[in-house]
Amino acid sequence: MEYTYEYFQKSADFLKTKVGYVPEIAIVLGSCLGPFSQAIEDPTVVDYADIPNFLVSTVASHAGKMIFGTVAGRKVVCMSGRFHSYEGYDFEQLVIPVRVLKLLGVKTVILTNAAGAVNTDYRPGDVMVIADHIKLNGNSPLRGPNVEEFGPRFFDVSQMYTPSLRKLALDCAEDSPLRVHEGVYMFFPGPQFETPAEIRAARILGADAVGMSTVTEALTAAHCGMPLLALSVMTNMAAGVLDRPLTDTEVDETANMIAGEFSEYVKKIVALI
Repeated sequence: MEYTYEYFQKSADFLKTKVGYVPEIAIVLGSCLGPFSQAIEDPTVVDYADIPNFLVSTVASHAGKMIFGTVAGRKVVCMSGRFHSYEGYDFEQLVIPVRVLKLLGVKTVILTNAAGAVNTDYRPGDVMVIADHIKLNGNSPLRGPNVEEFGPRFFDVSQMYTPSLRKLALDCAEDSPLRVHEGVYMFFPGPQFETPAEIRAARILGADAVGMSTVTEALTAAHCGMPLLALSVMTNMAAGVLDRPLTDTEVDETANMIAGEFSEYVKKIVALI
């Protein structure tokens, strides 16, 4: 498949027929963080499966819907469900959502995810503002022919996670009941959880949390020149930190437990961007 500018434009043109405004902010919701979508006022909901040239989420806890509406007085588009390489998608396919958001006119992207805590000062239910990431696995989503309309072949990622947005998120945490940190996220391809040895290596390399998403979207946003904020919810301690096996049930339970507080936190950030 050749991913030309026109390929992504077809998706954006379809979505523009569904809404009569340009969304300012895009919010991508990770595993079990979907309840934030209930905060969207006057929603217009579009199933991913109905969008030409788009992808379909196969993870049970991801709704697979794009929701347009208003949050805290701001026009937003919310992706309730995202895509991962472990679902069988090529890394090159994972540029599709963010490039479509760019063509819709979105100015700022907020990514959220469920992550495992590597930093032993963290605990389940904490939130981490991503300051940087480590990706040693898999290809870049920007592999293959470059689409110049989105950005240059070689591009800087030294401030991919926008410093001003990170500061805003940390400021918003001051009166939040959530414990909020700033740290480094390390990407693993999954779908298996990481081994204890991999987590020890991640800690040595400087990672504070690990997960299976976010980085491909972040790289695509950086290529498009879009300001970016990424937030990780610590849904479990990573492998080997505690003497017990990891389960997706634990991830789901923790994410659901703090969904309300996390939604309020993200709403406050949206209001102040």
